[in-house]
Amino acid sequence: MNTRALDKNMTVRPAQIRLADGTVFTGQAFGAHKNVDGEVVFTTGMVGYPESLTDPSYRGQILTFTYPLIGNYGVPAGIIESERVQPRAIIVNHYEEQYSHWEAKESLGQWLERHDVVGVTGIDTRALTKVLREHGVLLGQIIVDSTHAVPLKEIQDPNTQNLVSEVSIRTPAVFGHGKKIIAIDTGMKETIMRCLLKRGVQVKRVPWDYNFLNEDWDGLFLSNGPGDPKMVATTIEYLKKALHMQKPIFGICLGMQLMGLAAGGETYKLKYGHRSQNQPCLEVGTKRCYLTTQNHGFALKESSIPKGWRLWFRNANDGTVEGIIHKTKPHFSVQFHPEATAGPEDTEFLFDRFIDAVKKQ
Repeated sequence: MNTRALDKNMTVRPAQIRLADGTVFTGQAFGAHKNVDGEVVFTTGMVGYPESLTDPSYRGQILTFTYPLIGNYGVPAGIIESERVQPRAIIVNHYEEQYSHWEAKESLGQWLERHDVVGVTGIDTRALTKVLREHGVLLGQIIVDSTHAVPLKEIQDPNTQNLVSEVSIRTPAVFGHGKKIIAIDTGMKETIMRCLLKRGVQVKRVPWDYNFLNEDWDGLFLSNGPGDPKMVATTIEYLKKALHMQKPIFGICLGMQLMGLAAGGETYKLKYGHRSQNQPCLEVGTKRCYLTTQNHGFALKESSIPKGWRLWFRNANDGTVEGIIHKTKPHFSVQFHPEATAGPEDTEFLFDRFIDAVKKQ
């Protein structure tokens, strides 16, 4: 356990992390003080914890940061990637209450408490990550104030729920002017909206189960989001019909999985997922390798890529599918995040490719 003292003004209580395989870690709670459970995952990103914590793709999860120092630059005001902290809890090696950054308005602990999210510090996150890498992601429970601990209950896997319905926009909203893009919000990051709007188009952001088929639009965008893509059945059914059109369609992360399923492919759960800002992706048929930001736990099975489509990007670490593209229609998608934030912006040109195809309509 990390024995560095937390700030004397911060209320501290003992906390336990109990994994489904019986492993127990002991630390100190900060932020909200309550018991929570979820799917325990890890990210190897070194920066950008406010962006990660507001990414809706982390809905239902307990997020472990492998970078040892978290909280040192506080949290800025306003909306970052969504309006709230999305994970159920976070786990860190050392939480720094005393922050320093010109944009910071509050500490990480104050922010978590305001959003009723638990933080646990003083954990050997290297050891925890080794457990997750060996076993794969695990369900787990955080018990705050272990002197009153309750037995580990049976935890429902959040991936058996439609998490997208919890993070999607409730009613359609229109932004900008120009060619009309329908953006299906299955947990869309705000930076994606910024990347689309700065390219001079109109974006109609719609709920995950919105029927866009009878509307007039020039391009369709499929966003990132949490959980098992097979839980988003309504969106998949609409996409099946949209893929018969010649209009441009672009998907990111969960959007790629939904596109793959709608086209007739299969998805599966990765052992421990890709959550970092340095995932290398090879563009198939070239010698180009891009560094990418990623956050996903499911992938498209390469052997199931449907007829008429081809593999576009491949992960250089484990060989998994990172992008597919239609051979004749302007339909394409990637598993990584071209908008990055935090992370490299090497692949932001994919937004240009999409908008260029839209403007040719």
